[in-house]
Amino acid sequence: MTRLRVARLTGTKSIDRVAVANRNNCIAISKSFLALIVVFSLLTAPLWATPSSWLGTIVYADRARFATGQASVGATIFSGDRLSTEQSGGVQVRAGAARFLLHGASMATFSQEDTTPAATLALGTATFSTANSKAFALHVASAVIRPSSDRPTIGQVTVLSPKELIVKSTRGSLSIAVEDDVREIPEGAAYRVVLDPSAADPQGPRGVGTKGYGGPPRKPAKDKFIWYAVGVAGAITVWAVHEALESPDRP
Repeated sequence: MTRLRVARLTGTKSIDRVAVANRNNCIAISKSFLALIVVFSLLTAPLWATPSSWLGTIVYADRARFATGQASVGATIFSGDRLSTEQSGGVQVRAGAARFLLHGASMATFSQEDTTPAATLALGTATFSTANSKAFALHVASAVIRPSSDRPTIGQVTVLSPKELIVKSTRGSLSIAVEDDVREIPEGAAYRVVLDPSAADPQGPRGVGTKGYGGPPRKPAKDKFIWYAVGVAGAITVWAVHEALESPDRP
C-alpha cells in the first residue's frame, strides 16, 4: 500500500510538472505573440499616421538659407520649412508639377493645401512655373495667386509692402483671390495689387483705373482688393521660360 501511495504521489508530481511546463509554454507563447503585435504596430504606424508632408526638393541653391543652415542641392522640403536668400542669392525648388524660384533678398515658407504644394512669400520676389492649375499656389498676406488653367503657366510675384504687391504673368493666365474676390490676370499682363482698398487712391497711379486696361475704378467698399495695370518690363527669367517650354510634365 505504501508503495502504491508513493507511486501515486510520484505520478501526481509528474502531472503537476507537466501542467506547470505547459503553463510556462503558454505564457512564453503569449509574450512572443504580444511582442510580434508591438513590432508590427511600430512598423505599420507610419502607414496609419497622417500622410507625409514632403513637398519637394532643392535643385539649385546659391547664398540661400534653409532652416538654420545653408541650403544645399538635394535637400528635401517639408511643410513648414522656410527658405531665404541673400541680396545676390537664389534658390530653386522642384515640387511635383511645379518649379519655384526664390530671388535675392527674399523669404518664403512652404505649406500644403490638400494635395497642392504652396508657399507664402513674406519678402522679395518669387517666380513659379506650373503644368496644371493645381500644381502650385503662392500666398502673399491674404492674397492667393495660382494658375487659372491647366496650360503651362509662368508667374512672378514681388512684395512691395505688407499690403501691396506686383503680380506678373508671362505665360498662361493667373488667378488672384482674396476671400471671395477672384480675378484673372491674362497672359502678358502685370498688376500692382493693393490689399487694403480703404487706404488706396481710387484713381490709381497716373489716372489708371483700378480695374486695369483703362476700365472704370472698382468700388473699394465692396472689393477685397484693388489693382492697377502696370507695364511688364521684359521676361521674368530665362530659367522659368526654358523650364516651362521644355515639357508640359516638367514645368
